Amino acid sequence: MVPFHVVIQPGIPAYEQVAFAARKAIVSGRMRPGEPFPSVRALSKAVKIHANTAQRVIAQLQQEGLLEVRPGIGTVVAQPPSTSRPERTRLLRADIEQLTVEAIRLGVSLEELQESIAEQWRRLQLKEAPK
Repeated sequence: MVPFHVVIQPGIPAYEQVAFAARKAIVSGRMRPGEPFPSVRALSKAVKIHANTAQRVIAQLQQEGLLEVRPGIGTVVAQPPSTSRPERTRLLRADIEQLTVEAIRLGVSLEELQESIAEQWRRLQLKEAPK
């Protein structure tokens, strides 16, 4: 069983969609550090993707530091790294730029964007938090 849900939509690479769903489960606390992450076989079967795509998802999340391989145990959710504020800002810069460009293109004001982000932040923390 996979501890997150994803419905593959056309137009966006499947590995990106699955990696995002897994990333969301990890950062929201649904998947906690040390918990096992599905194997390539289990992930590909549960999400109905090719094994190579599942391997790409796992490799991407490992590269991002969200997963780690423990000998004799398998792939598990990694402890979040302690990063400085400038480092966190640097990591988010491209995503923030993309979101800002899209908001301006759609005519969304800064206040509306901030409100939307705050609302999503609350929703993610409340809805996705473990019970």
